[in-house]
Amino acid sequence: MSTDTTIDIDIDIDQGLFREVMGHYPTGVAVVTGRADDGELLALVVGTFSSVSLEPPLVSFMPMKTSKSFDKLRRCDSVCINILGGEQEDLVSTIARRWENKFDGIDWFGSPSGDPVLEQSVAWIDARITNTLDAGDHWIILCSVNDMAVTNPVVPLIYFQGGYGSFVSTSLMARMDHEIMDEIHDAEIARPDVEALARAVGCEVILYTAISRDEMATVLSAVGPAIDRENGLARRIPIVPPIGDSVVFDRADDEQEQWLAKAHGVDESVKGHYRQRIMFLRTHGYVLSLLPQEGIAAYDTMCEATRRYECGRLTPLQERDIRASIVESTVDYRPRELEPECRYNVGSVVLPVRNRDGNHTLTLRLAQLPTNASGATVADWISRAKAVVAVLEGRSGRQ
Repeated sequence: MSTDTTIDIDIDIDQGLFREVMGHYPTGVAVVTGRADDGELLALVVGTFSSVSLEPPLVSFMPMKTSKSFDKLRRCDSVCINILGGEQEDLVSTIARRWENKFDGIDWFGSPSGDPVLEQSVAWIDARITNTLDAGDHWIILCSVNDMAVTNPVVPLIYFQGGYGSFVSTSLMARMDHEIMDEIHDAEIARPDVEALARAVGCEVILYTAISRDEMATVLSAVGPAIDRENGLARRIPIVPPIGDSVVFDRADDEQEQWLAKAHGVDESVKGHYRQRIMFLRTHGYVLSLLPQEGIAAYDTMCEATRRYECGRLTPLQERDIRASIVESTVDYRPRELEPECRYNVGSVVLPVRNRDGNHTLTLRLAQLPTNASGATVADWISRAKAVVAVLEGRSGRQ
């Protein structure tokens, strides 16, 4: 396998703009598999697979230079490129979040070269890596084709506008951005601590990541005994007040005002509460909401709105209606200090979490909490949650 010289391009393009523009071009999703010399089965999810040449038959894919999986795959004698079907989103997420034992519980059979072919894949390509081009933060990997076949002729899985979908379905639920993959890996390492928190408190615990200025997605979730995850928010939620204060609280004033401006039709007094929450987060590292008289049912409209949002294929009018439903929630978001002897019906507790770059893009959220809890009990929940935040931040490689 040869390596060409580095491409020298000195142009200043905003990374967010680059991702946004490139995200409007759909690409296929594939899983590159291989078998290491010691027998370890390898797998790498790529959203940059392409046909290159008919004569000779060549294909390519483009892994991140930081990919540990590719660092092993590049030393394999052969690889197998699996083209995925539109119903294989969960499979992609499972493979992407695992550091090792990627094939546990996954059905596969061997390619002619002995590499894993994933069951239900649309097609597979048995290939050999022949050339590598240095391309910025990626490699461009050129492969010669040894054998190939179509095994499941269904609609393929595609990567479009930052998420997965297909030609007939646009769930766009899971995210492929390499930064989010890092956060998924970090979160999986802390899974035992998150699950222990859910059991100890008896609630739902979710770790969200901001995937843009407008949207958050679940990276990890756990529930305590008798808690139904389906009663909570969806896995994709729009960042519109009151959602997102844990992300914008340490950003510039103009970004906070842009966030507040999404709360169309809300009184200035309510926006004042949102601003107070931002200040409270800066001082205390958490903020909570309280349930009104109707109890947990106050979240019903918001939960239903996030599920509609998650389904995709929304018109601008539908999206505005969803955001309005979230803003109009009757949950009490006014920040307050806890009195140890007072009783509280807490709707949620949110805590900001730094990513491996030191930015607050992650949010730990406790929901479906026990009712009529004392202030001392709630303070204990918060203390336990802060301990999990410390684990999440520590596991992300920061000292």
